[in-house]
Amino acid sequence: MSQPHWPVLLYRRIVKTQNDNTDSKTAKNFLKLIFAQFLTNIGDALVNPKVTLPWLMNSVGAPTFLIGWLVPIRESGSLLPQLFIANAIKRLSIRKWVWVSGSSIQACSLLGMAAVAALVEGALAGVLILLLLTVFSFARGLNSVANKDVLGKAIPKAQRGQVTGLSASAAGLVTVGIGGLMAASYALDWNQSGYFVWGLVLGAVMWLVASLVFAKVDEDKGETENSDLSVLAVLKQLSLLKTDKAFRRFVITRAMFLGTALSAPYYVLLAEQSIGSSIWVLALFMVISGLAGLLSGPFWGRFSDVSSRKVLVFASAMGGVTGVLLWAIGFWLPDLLGSIWLLPLFYFLLTVFHQGIRVGRKTYLVDMAEGNKRTSYTAVGNTAIGILLLILSTLGILSEVLSLQALVGIYSCITLVGVVFALRLPDVSHS
Repeated sequence: MSQPHWPVLLYRRIVKTQNDNTDSKTAKNFLKLIFAQFLTNIGDALVNPKVTLPWLMNSVGAPTFLIGWLVPIRESGSLLPQLFIANAIKRLSIRKWVWVSGSSIQACSLLGMAAVAALVEGALAGVLILLLLTVFSFARGLNSVANKDVLGKAIPKAQRGQVTGLSASAAGLVTVGIGGLMAASYALDWNQSGYFVWGLVLGAVMWLVASLVFAKVDEDKGETENSDLSVLAVLKQLSLLKTDKAFRRFVITRAMFLGTALSAPYYVLLAEQSIGSSIWVLALFMVISGLAGLLSGPFWGRFSDVSSRKVLVFASAMGGVTGVLLWAIGFWLPDLLGSIWLLPLFYFLLTVFHQGIRVGRKTYLVDMAEGNKRTSYTAVGNTAIGILLLILSTLGILSEVLSLQALVGIYSCITLVGVVFALRLPDVSHS
């Protein structure tokens, strides 16, 4: 018997299987998908709407009120159009080119931002960056819909979670390096505007290389549908939330889990208030975020391939408890918030558990359906979440009358409500 090629051997080592029936095509697709997601995760770290983009806007002298639009545009801008994207790509039997197109457009958007950062200042620079971020976010929606289709076709069940988990872990290592670079820029007083320009260029390179890698994925032809592209027909897809009970429960559960994502910036703001507002504090949190992904990604990936439902229950429960504990400390022992270790530790825990929620819910969605039904689930779910994200974000207004730790407590309680819904989800990992 001939010795298997190196992609098969590496694949077996990663997924810990000795299955002699593993084909070279699956092994190569597995490695290509991990590498492509790894590259885009690095890009995401470089274009973080909670850290790097606000600094970029400050460096070009953009008005403060424009900075408030970064997170809504970055997140909802990619989620809301997905109903229309999904209806269009249902006509395609091969969908990897949608992902390649989205990645290429994101690269061009980042190059445009780099040009703006280098050549324009003031309000005009801020507006141009927001417009380019809008294009970037729309292209991200193309990737989101296409990625789950290609992943479902190219990788069998019980292995899909590891694609997401391992790529997140590898990108976490790079994020640690980026945080270290940020700390060095503070210590050595580097030119920050040049740092941001080259950071955006590097992000663009990541997405371009990722598109080349993804283009090499060997995707089987899937089912097609001569879908109606009218606005009315597209909006009718939302009826899935009414007619499909299991899917509706999943979307409600995922909406509750937004509490961990929305509470994260308040951990950083608390640190700025209690520890200091220097760049080294933000660099510290960047390093912590990278370490959390690096250390927890493989665990969540393997756990999700065993049962993505159990991952959602465990990670959300622990993420919610972390926030409630922080609120309790802030209420009864407020002086502890100023200690150098407490907030970084709690942010690390929150990021680890949020990583579990992300890996778990992505794996759950891919496993719960096949073909065009998976496409519809992805688009309808993301559109609904985009709307709910905007609604839940308005709770931030309460910061005018409540403490930051109280807001963390509110978002954490919302997450804990999601645990109850997650317990009622069916297990789809091996069905």
